[in-house]
Amino acid sequence: MNAEIIAVGSELLLGQIVNSNAQFISEQLAEVGVNVYYHTSVGDNPVRLKHAIQVARERADLLIFTGGLGPTKDDLTKETIADALGTTLSMDEDALKSIKDYFLKVDREMTPNNEKQALILAGSEVLKNEHGMAPGMLLKRDTKAYMLLPGPPSEMRPMFSKYGKQAILSLMKKKEVIHSRVLRFFGIGEAQLETELEDLLDKQTNPTIAPLASDGEVTLRLTAKHESRETAMALLDSTEREILNIVGEYFYGYDQASIVEVGLRLLKEKSHTISCAESLTGGLFQAQLTSIPGASEVLNGGVICYQDEIKKKILSVKADTLKQYSSVSEQCALELADNVRELFSTDIGISFTGVAGPEPHGGHPAGTVWIGLSFKGRPTRAFQLNLGGGRNGNRLRTAKYGWYYLIKELS
Repeated sequence: MNAEIIAVGSELLLGQIVNSNAQFISEQLAEVGVNVYYHTSVGDNPVRLKHAIQVARERADLLIFTGGLGPTKDDLTKETIADALGTTLSMDEDALKSIKDYFLKVDREMTPNNEKQALILAGSEVLKNEHGMAPGMLLKRDTKAYMLLPGPPSEMRPMFSKYGKQAILSLMKKKEVIHSRVLRFFGIGEAQLETELEDLLDKQTNPTIAPLASDGEVTLRLTAKHESRETAMALLDSTEREILNIVGEYFYGYDQASIVEVGLRLLKEKSHTISCAESLTGGLFQAQLTSIPGASEVLNGGVICYQDEIKKKILSVKADTLKQYSSVSEQCALELADNVRELFSTDIGISFTGVAGPEPHGGHPAGTVWIGLSFKGRPTRAFQLNLGGGRNGNRLRTAKYGWYYLIKELS
């Protein structure tokens, strides 16, 4: 079954709200094997909406509409679809009673236009709205199906999850299941990843492999389709093994877990505490960590040591080190990591020093970075980066590289 999602509302086209409904519905449909090839957004205009219906009917078996079911004059989704299909609207008495009961409960007068929300396409299956007023509906007409859902996500999501998905399953003759798995990579660009996996990408059928780059990271979405969940999972496992045999050194996690969340989870699992000495990152690494609940279990504290005097006085970096090698050096990164670990009595110390940019500093070009990593009972290590972005991009990538190296050491 092929579906098209049509979001109705001028506020979408004006950029006043984001169409999160389409993303949610697409994810839900993928789980039951329904292909979504098009997302359409159309304003509160019956002529343009009718045209969108005509176009969608040519390329989809299932048309899913969100929005335009409310009580106001610009809520015209039901009326326009009824006109396009040559059918009528009828009053759903259960929905009307629910609306009236709501106004009695909150002790407010019900205006006549609220009755409009209880109208449904004649002959349609009603999808109960347990979090609002306007019911959803599913109408089967010839070889097509039309599902109407409310626009507010707080109403649409529970309605679709509880009633809409089951109604769609009842339409399907062959119930294939789609399972997806996202593999997350850091330290490798999208172009390089694609080159490394070229043979796999060229021969992909089931599962499919889709690369996506964002914020210095690359993800691969693996999607397997099969009637059997066990078979679909086995297909994903096999493809994942092939991928990790080639580029496994850059892999750090799955699905929606960020690199920070993976790092925090590993710190908790190992019962390790951490402290930080941050120069060019200016506290960014610690801010990322403390943005996630549970950070207090692993983070003892840190120092923003932007000036050399702070590196010397607070973190005991040797004056000779700064004089001979400068603050942008392997030696400085090593001392910072060791000394911050000792200062805060933690299992791990991590340090960041370098030149964020945009101008060079001390003879070092912008993007020159050293990250130190000190584990109790292990040799301290330092990693050099030569980044080529803007100031804030360099800082963000530096912090992410810190997480990446930390995850590799913890693993």
